Amino acid sequence: MGAVESGRRSLAKMLVCRLWMTISKALFAEFLATGLYVFFGVGSALRWPLVLPSVLQIAITFNLATAVIVQVTWKASGAHVNPAVTLAFLVGSQISLPRAVAYVAAQLAGATAGAALLYGVTPGDIRENFGVNMVRSSASTSQAVAVELILTLQLVLCVFASTDSRQTTGSPAATIGASVAVGHLIGFYFTGCSMNPARSFGSAVVMGKFEVHWIFWVGPLTGAVLASLIYNFILFPDTKTLAQRLAILTGSAEMEKMEGEEPQRKETQPNSEDPEMECVS
Repeated sequence: MGAVESGRRSLAKMLVCRLWMTISKALFAEFLATGLYVFFGVGSALRWPLVLPSVLQIAITFNLATAVIVQVTWKASGAHVNPAVTLAFLVGSQISLPRAVAYVAAQLAGATAGAALLYGVTPGDIRENFGVNMVRSSASTSQAVAVELILTLQLVLCVFASTDSRQTTGSPAATIGASVAVGHLIGFYFTGCSMNPARSFGSAVVMGKFEVHWIFWVGPLTGAVLASLIYNFILFPDTKTLAQRLAILTGSAEMEKMEGEEPQRKETQPNSEDPEMECVS
């Protein structure tokens, strides 16, 4: 009995170690991706006196930046890069609550780091409002919320369709990048186009401007929830039971998946030189 109990404890420690390594890699990927997204995206909107940026230029830059970071990180973390996308995946029972909270924290930290880095390398006379999302003078706050809601709705629907293994098996980089570009081509005239609370948060923190910052949380998050409900419960409903959804929400499903994979790992790697074993000792 003692040997069995010792084996169970070793397996539990190994599973916890593997889970932590997987999550920590995913969190770093979200931090890095969001930081790069803010650096290049907000950087493209800076108003240099010799060459003022056009809306097309800004949309293309956000498009390309999105495509690059999705291609680099989507297998490490799913390339959410956006609290709204993370919330949508949570509502759709595709991510656990603890992981979702950790993702959002990493995204906000990455956005702040990216904005701070851009601020540090930008000359003082070029910074101006530094890409802080604002409501245009001719638009009301309710109109701004509605626009952000609609823009994020189409973005999240595109993310779901592009990453759904039932629909496609290829990289979602190009299609998600195109969706971001479409949003900027329309939304820039209303709010500067956020669709991403982390993108707005980074610039707002660096500049200390939070007057209408709530709009860029309420609009995108509401649009993300609606998109998740539309995609996962109307357009392409899955077959998860309530018990399965609760297991995913709490994170127990992830542990069970790793526990089921462990015997297969031992069969394919019979020696004990696996670097992950170092965490157990």
